[in-house]
Amino acid sequence: MAFAWWPCLILALLSSLAAPGFPRSPSRPLGKRSLLEGVVNGIEVYSTKISCKVTSRFAHNVVTTRAVNRADTAKEVSFDVELPKTAFVTNFTLTIDGVTYPGNVKEKEVAKKQYEKAVSQGKTAGLVKASGRKLEKFTVSVNVAAGSKVTFELTYEELLKRHKGKYEMYLKVQPKQLVKHFEIEADIYEPQGISTLDAEASFITNDLLGSALTKSFSGKKGHVSFKPSMDQQRSCPTCTDSLLNGNFIITYDVNRESPANVQIVNGYFVHFFAPQGLPVVPKSVVFVIDISGSMHGRKMEQTKDALLKILDDMKELDYLNFILFSGDVTTWKDDLVQATPENIQEARIFVKNIHDQGMTNINDGLMRAINMLNKAREEQRVPERSTSIVIMLTDGDANIGESRPEKIQENVRNAIGGKFPLYNLGFGNNLNYNFLESMALENHGLARRIYEDSDANLQLQGFYEEVATPLLTSVELEYPENAIQDLTQNAYQHFYDGSEIVVAGRLLDEDMNNFKADVKGHGATNDLTFTEEVDMKEMEKALKEQDYIFGNYIERLWAYLTIEQLLEKRKNAHGEEKENLTAQALDLSLKYHFVTPLTSMVVTKPEDNEDQTAIADKPGEGGHGDYQPPQTPYYYVDGDPHFIIQVPQKDDAICFNIDEEPGTVLRLIQDPITGLTVNGQIIGEKGGNSDSKTRKTYFGKLGIANAHMDFRMEVTPEKIILGNGAAQSTLSWLDTVTITQDGLSVTINRKKNMVVSFGDGVTFVVVLHQVWKKHPVHQDFLGFYVVDSHRMSAQTHGLLGQFFHPFDFKVSDIHRGSDPTKPDATMVVKNHRLTVTRGSQKDYRKDVSFGTKVACWFVHNNGEGLIDGVHSNYIIPELF
Repeated sequence: MAFAWWPCLILALLSSLAAPGFPRSPSRPLGKRSLLEGVVNGIEVYSTKISCKVTSRFAHNVVTTRAVNRADTAKEVSFDVELPKTAFVTNFTLTIDGVTYPGNVKEKEVAKKQYEKAVSQGKTAGLVKASGRKLEKFTVSVNVAAGSKVTFELTYEELLKRHKGKYEMYLKVQPKQLVKHFEIEADIYEPQGISTLDAEASFITNDLLGSALTKSFSGKKGHVSFKPSMDQQRSCPTCTDSLLNGNFIITYDVNRESPANVQIVNGYFVHFFAPQGLPVVPKSVVFVIDISGSMHGRKMEQTKDALLKILDDMKELDYLNFILFSGDVTTWKDDLVQATPENIQEARIFVKNIHDQGMTNINDGLMRAINMLNKAREEQRVPERSTSIVIMLTDGDANIGESRPEKIQENVRNAIGGKFPLYNLGFGNNLNYNFLESMALENHGLARRIYEDSDANLQLQGFYEEVATPLLTSVELEYPENAIQDLTQNAYQHFYDGSEIVVAGRLLDEDMNNFKADVKGHGATNDLTFTEEVDMKEMEKALKEQDYIFGNYIERLWAYLTIEQLLEKRKNAHGEEKENLTAQALDLSLKYHFVTPLTSMVVTKPEDNEDQTAIADKPGEGGHGDYQPPQTPYYYVDGDPHFIIQVPQKDDAICFNIDEEPGTVLRLIQDPITGLTVNGQIIGEKGGNSDSKTRKTYFGKLGIANAHMDFRMEVTPEKIILGNGAAQSTLSWLDTVTITQDGLSVTINRKKNMVVSFGDGVTFVVVLHQVWKKHPVHQDFLGFYVVDSHRMSAQTHGLLGQFFHPFDFKVSDIHRGSDPTKPDATMVVKNHRLTVTRGSQKDYRKDVSFGTKVACWFVHNNGEGLIDGVHSNYIIPELF
């Protein structure tokens, strides 16, 4: 069924224009207001308009921001928009002094070379990033000459899905400065008629909101307008900074005299189905809860709190059970029990006494739940007209019992056999979300990420509320035979109260006089059929509201829904089937100009008198917009210094630390065949710290050399010194520059990182970590990443280099360690049997501020048993 993916269905944006990093304007008296009011760092944003047209739930949104550079020198101007993860960007244009630079949607592989060129120039690339729970951030920046004007315009579209009885447009507003003309305008057209319409803002009092906000609806049309004056935007009467910083939310619903509504325009139809007032179908629900050691603390308390609230909402005709999994599997009761007041009270006592322990056996927990539901149905222990649901919550990956994701999926798929849905809730980020999603989708359910936050218990309750009231099961939507083609999904296991099923397709015969749609489903007491007949001539008359309708909206709605469903099917497809699904989704994405996971928007913009290319991609859940190369092993050292060896074949990583005195130089890579060496010198904390248990050490200097090229490079957090023979040049981290010569490329990306490539097949990245200059302890340091080593010889050695050759390791006997959140295990590697501990490190290649968590097995004692010899063998006297 058409299910709300997020806690609310959203149309969300943030429009901001300011020089990056520039602080908010200070408050100052307003005796005489400056002529440059609303100007920040020389940039005045004089207009921001967010225009939303919604026609039959399909939203077409345009964000337009205009600015002028009032400074006497060129300035960088940034444009940020936060949009829903469920939306597809369809267009972007940049206009400078009347010259327009358009965006073009291209196949991702075609865009790849342009992306790589942008990266090599150190320019903005990968413009769309995941941003929090519901949003993705679109960012682009451009240099604007003194006195010049710039206009940014972004267009995106999405189908608003009904959630708890409402459609919700959620606008994130944060202009960062006073804007002379700021406006949000939404026009809604719903052929069924609008029954409710509301708007509210989290950042403004109701009194102030009332004078800036107008909202009205009558019949099929609704209108919302929010136009705060500059005085209304001020955070206080004498301030020059803006209080527009928060959520602006529009909610509405439509009339439901009939449970279904069919609309037909230009040979395409859409069918909406949302019956009301039906009795609730009883359900049998089994909660499968991860109680492994990593659930310790707040996560476990929030889970218990949510389960207690859910128990309060159980209906007496429902059946339930709890299955807890760690290293073992335990159940509350041997069989399903009815949700009588006595049983609910007993369940509450059981939930309160849940505590964390041990490992993560997902397979056995799920199989116990599925077998219990199957047995109850076979033995007729539950009402014939009832439905079954499995809800699993986990915060990690399987690490005991059957732990291969593909095998767990196969076991679950075979056991459920298409009879009922599986819903997977992933708590936090330290888990394989793709596995949870894939397994849920192929069993007619969905996955949801539960964010580790103070409201995690409310997120869990909110999800349960969505599936708590099934009104129909085995729902099928049927249309005239031989009259339609290219139909979207038209069979659903459940219809839940407050949601809506949406089906779209194409008509084979546009000249037909009548169109009939039937919906069949099993209700709580009997089987039901709902029929909707459409007179095509009457339909044509009704849809002449051209002011509110963008002509081909049903065709675009059909394309959006089709692409969304093809991409979901693709997640569980293989071989030729996956290729066909990919080709269909790509074809439609290009035809309708949608930025999807298969396409990229290529934006060519002027930069320093030459065109510069940047790419906007569609990130996945928790993912980033950057192009991802095929998975190859990579190796790095960063932080204190943590060495990480990633092994994609194992989908895992090994890590170790080297604890040495500041000033020590370590050999990282040495290849006698290619002549490449990389060495690193350790620095300590300011003022020194002699306690080896508490002190922090880092790499403060790197030496990269190629003896065959007579080339050497010394890198510190302050500067980069290049030596070629007797010649020497010094570069600054403040530069953005690319230097190339035969077989060598060095690119410095200002204050971020440096990419060093020796021909095709050897690429290093040096990451710059800068700390607050006045920090009493820490100082700037470097991280070193090997992202391509396939051209280095088999004789390569060093603390990192020795791992460039294939090696294997096996992990077994995973058991509780001294820290309940970090299990210990036995690792066999290089003919050594080691005790290792599960932990995590950070990868700072893409995000130097926060990094990306990398789970790894930690080898103790300076890597002893993993590295060849002992760590002191790698100490050398000098950097070169």
